[in-house]
Parts: sequence; C-alpha cells; structure tokens
Amino acid sequence: MAEIIQRDGTWAFDGTTVRITPGLHRSVPLFRQTYGEVSVPLEAIAGVVFEPERKRGRLRVRLREGADPLLQATGGRLPDPADPYRLVVDVDRAGVAEYVAEEIRRALLLDQIPKEPTKAYLLPGPPVPVSVRSSDGTVSFDGTQVRIDWADTSDRVKRATGPRIIALGDLVQVEWLPNSGYEDGFLRFVTRETVFSKLPPEKDPYALDLWGSSRRDLLTALVATAVTARLPHPSTRGVGERADRPRLAGAVPPSADHHDVLLRRLRELGELHREGVLTDEEFAMTKAAVLRGFQAQ
Repeated sequence: MAEIIQRDGTWAFDGTTVRITPGLHRSVPLFRQTYGEVSVPLEAIAGVVFEPERKRGRLRVRLREGADPLLQATGGRLPDPADPYRLVVDVDRAGVAEYVAEEIRRALLLDQIPKEPTKAYLLPGPPVPVSVRSSDGTVSFDGTQVRIDWADTSDRVKRATGPRIIALGDLVQVEWLPNSGYEDGFLRFVTRETVFSKLPPEKDPYALDLWGSSRRDLLTALVATAVTARLPHPSTRGVGERADRPRLAGAVPPSADHHDVLLRRLRELGELHREGVLTDEEFAMTKAAVLRGFQAQ
C-alpha cells in the first residue's frame, strides 16, 4: 500500500486502484468535498506525475481519454483547486509523493496499461438522484429525467414556460462552462429538437445561466457528470465526422426534419410574443439567434 495524507486530501494505492479522498479542511473546495471519494481503477490511468515547487508540490494523475464522465462533462474546465485528480503536497512530504507516483507508474508498466482512449467509462460518476441549486434555478436528475425549476431571478421567458422536464432518451449531449467569477457560465441540455438552436443561456429554456456564486454554481458539474455517465459513450459516435465540429450523437443532418424543428421553434417564439411574454425587441433578438443557429448548420 502506497499512501500519502495531506490537508488537501488522501491518496491510497493498493496495486489496482487509486482511492482519492478529499480533505475536510476549509481550504478544500466545496465541489471536491461534495463529489466525495473517487476510486480510480489502474486501467483508467494514462500517467502520474509529481510536480515539486518551492513551498508545495502537486501530485497529478492523468486519465485516459474517455475513461471518466467527469472529465468528459467538464471538458478540462474545472478550476485546478476543484480538480479531484490533483493533490497539493507540503514540501516535507515530497519524498512520499514521489514514492506514490513511482508505485503507480510501476504498476502501469507491469500491467501494460494502454494509453489509448477507452471505449467505455471506467468510472461511474456521481450517484443519483442528484440536485443542485444554482443562480438560475434548481436542476435535478433522477437517472431517467432532468428537471429544471427556475428561480425568481430567472429570465421571464424561462419562468413563463414553467418547469422544464427532459427525458434522458431525448438528450444527445450536455454542455457545461463554469462561472469564473469574471464571466458567466452555463449548463445546457441539448436535445434532438434543440440541437441546432443557438439561444443565449439567459434566454434558453434548456440551459441554466450561471452568474451567481462561482463556488455554488460549480456544483452543477455534478448533474452534468451524472447525466453524461448515462448517455452513449463518445466512442459510439459515427466515423468520418468533421474534426473541427463533431456531430452530436443522435443529431439529424439538415433536411426536412431540420426544417420542421426550425418551424416548430419559431412557432413557439411567436406564441410567446403574442402572449406578451416576449417584447418586440426580445422576440426579434431571439428569432435572429435561432435563425443564425440553423443557418450555421
């Protein structure tokens, strides 16, 4: 057993699994404490490194592409302190950190673990049900459907449409960008009907606009990860897709179906305009955004 215990957390390696437990100190980000213990199987690891610094070092494990739904959902956008695969190490424990890293590397070599992308998730993601309250509303996922209940501060277009319920089978992708504190983030649920829509997050009834507490809004990554873990693995996407803009799994190409989706979306906006939910200016801006999104396809 190779183990290192720090204020930031504990890493323990038994030869087959790296068990990562977040620390309880107040300096440990809320996201890591909420995400909890992570058990990383050896076959999910691509490499490990200890980065010594003057006062503190960092122990990092790099996972194989496609192995972890958390990394898939967040796209590497988690702030460093919230990254569960990173451990801050005090300078007097650098030798222990090097030993842990070397033991993991030796096991990778002995077991001949490949570094190529995986064809299935090797980590489960967070358990369900999971629910997070954000600046734009509360988002919940029970394993079969996503529900969004809007906050009083949400855009009136969203509040007028009522709670949004999305079946897992209708989803093709989850898009997530954190609230950095300087720039708003969002959590967007892309369905077969909205795949071509390019509404801004504050107007999109399928998206949460993250503009409040960056510490609290970061927890929306829990829902993004739980949903992503239950969607088809990225490796199942079609061969020959454009490298600069991968096609979303389940998305239909521009065709008669594409035209029907556009007309249906425009009708919905027209109804909101006639009912007075959207002002003339809001209707024109939203309609233009929808048309731009469809034309870009």
